[in-house]
Amino acid sequence: MIKKNSYKYEELIDCANGKLFGPGNAKLPSPPMLMFDRITNIHDKEGKFNRGVIEAELDIKEKMWFFDCHFKDDPVMPGCLGLDAMWQLVGFYLGWVGEPGKGRALGVNFVKFTGEVLTNNKTARYQVHMKRLIKRKGAVVGLADGILYADDKPIYEAENLKVGLYK
Repeated sequence: MIKKNSYKYEELIDCANGKLFGPGNAKLPSPPMLMFDRITNIHDKEGKFNRGVIEAELDIKEKMWFFDCHFKDDPVMPGCLGLDAMWQLVGFYLGWVGEPGKGRALGVNFVKFTGEVLTNNKTARYQVHMKRLIKRKGAVVGLADGILYADDKPIYEAENLKVGLYK
């Protein structure tokens, strides 16, 4: 893998298909569960804690699959999908720094919703700040804090997002 600082949609699909980090290693989910269209910035020595940052964007379209069912005549992106996007980014980061294994979301300590992603929004933007990596025999766990912005307004905050990679 060539370590880059941004990734296009096609490269994210390669990751979902197991082609980016190699067989048996971190994958992103495939659409429609892939919750961003591009990674705009990823660095391992930056961010709020100087342990890494990853930023991504999802283009909001009125006909996205979740708007038709959540809720009928009151469309809003489910909060759990924004949270899942942040877990997806933590897992991607772990693969990007070279950690082996298959990824799983393990939890989050705190989530605060102060707004919604609606059909009139243009972009959901995610910013995840890595806090630490915990390495144990056969596994690594990434801890991070994340923010989701609807256009430029912060609307979700998550503390201690936990994702593990397991061999």
